[in-house]
Amino acid sequence: MTQARFLRSARIAAASLAMGALALTGCSANAGNTGTAKADASAQSALLTIPREDMGTFVRNFNPFAPTVNPMVQQSIYESLLIFNPAKGDTTPWLATEWQAADDGKSITFTLRDGVKWSDGKPLVADDVAYTFELQKKIKGGFEYLETVTAEGTNKVVFSFNKPWSPALYDLGQLTILPKHIWSALADPGKEANAKPVGTGPYTEVDSFQAQSFVLKKNPNYWQPEKQKIAGIKMLAFAGNDGANVAAANGDVDWAPQYIPNIEKTFISKDKEHRQYWFPATGAMINWQLNTTKAPFNDVEVRKALSMAVDRDQVTKIGMSGYATPADCTGLSGNYEKWKNASLKDNCTWTKLDVNAANGILDKAGYAKGADGKRTLKDGTPFEFKISVGASSSDWLSVANVISQNLAEIGVTAKVDSPDWAAVVAGYETGDFDSGIVWSANDPSPYKYFNTSMGTATVKPVGTKTFDNYHRFGDAKADALLAEFAAGADESKQRDIANKLQERYNDVAPLVPLFSGPVWGAFNDTRFTGWPTEENPYATLSDRAPTTVLVLTSLEPRK
Repeated sequence: MTQARFLRSARIAAASLAMGALALTGCSANAGNTGTAKADASAQSALLTIPREDMGTFVRNFNPFAPTVNPMVQQSIYESLLIFNPAKGDTTPWLATEWQAADDGKSITFTLRDGVKWSDGKPLVADDVAYTFELQKKIKGGFEYLETVTAEGTNKVVFSFNKPWSPALYDLGQLTILPKHIWSALADPGKEANAKPVGTGPYTEVDSFQAQSFVLKKNPNYWQPEKQKIAGIKMLAFAGNDGANVAAANGDVDWAPQYIPNIEKTFISKDKEHRQYWFPATGAMINWQLNTTKAPFNDVEVRKALSMAVDRDQVTKIGMSGYATPADCTGLSGNYEKWKNASLKDNCTWTKLDVNAANGILDKAGYAKGADGKRTLKDGTPFEFKISVGASSSDWLSVANVISQNLAEIGVTAKVDSPDWAAVVAGYETGDFDSGIVWSANDPSPYKYFNTSMGTATVKPVGTKTFDNYHRFGDAKADALLAEFAAGADESKQRDIANKLQERYNDVAPLVPLFSGPVWGAFNDTRFTGWPTEENPYATLSDRAPTTVLVLTSLEPRK
């Protein structure tokens, strides 16, 4: 859903009950390798084995537009023009070697890399890029600022905007590119299974496919053959975190990019020489979203009161094993520390636990508390609602349960609803939900976060699908600031505007920010070396981020 839309489906967090015997049957890193996955003479042919903890089964569908995107579609099969690494704050040219923004801010020209081929041997050309954006807008929407995409010859692409738009670089640069000669021949690209994908990425060839595992082998025409040092990738399906964590603890997987509670004891202690983890605070802000099309969530005072009832220290300690940092009223995650309004951050009120104040606000607003200690809405019906979270996410279910218990202290009843993630996300997208725990946009600048939390252009009517502003909140004053931010290219001026956006966010409380999401990542280097770490942050340890391809092209078998 984000290459920022696409990434959104990828951010569905990890974990609960697993596929039982799956962790121990048919799921070892390679046949014959068990326990600590000891290296042997076949290391050069070993498959990089990765669990996918939120997918109990795989369907042979490699369409990046699919509601639930298969693992590695946008990380290993298709590639983008550039890659931004939030762990280091740098940008790596990828399918493009350079780009130039126009002086008036109304266009960007990308120059494509010479010699890049699709896995079927045909060359990557500018028409592929132009067609990808045409298809993206048709199927998923977005890119409202984008007026035209024009191929100039075979290696230059000009993106023209209907207004100056400084956030465009990463929005455009991180969308994965598709081959026009394949996709333009399809009758219905949005629904095509794309069972045999053709991409520019390092591992594109579907070597085997089963409901609980699949293997991707080397792209025979990759533009960086010297970086294809691993034989391929093996993905394993788990219905929750528990099974994936058992596989990690047993040494049956090489990469463990999921939430692992008490990781020092349950994972690291099994083999301290070869196991590491790294959870940089560069992830998205994790919000408790309230559907503002419904009363009483359309009342800012109610939103603030509910927020004040939440014990974020308890949320992060119990729900996130202490790995996360509680949010403040700027709304910004740890990815944007340099953008935060310092004076506002130090004087937050509604993101601090204050049960007495929360009770006072609700009393004053007319949400009366009865003799039984429970509140009613203004029409006399019980003040109760659901918090929707996918059943596989043990961490976020714990977060929701903590919030439910906290709200009981102010007489509000919140019931945790946990169907599968597909059903939860479908409700978010159409507006058929009360509240839920949700990730947020996480671009290099804070523009997209504020646009998707307060921009009126991102608000869709209930019943119309949206892939961004699930809570359906818009604010005209925020719109004006967002337009000013997008039109400017000077970062010092953008910082001043960002400060004002944070002040507006503080005023209207569009969301209830909970904590800055850690980017989960752990590995076992028994068989593969070259992993990113805090000391060498060339990428994050996420297997579903733009930087994942940097990891895939850096790992090599242990010698």
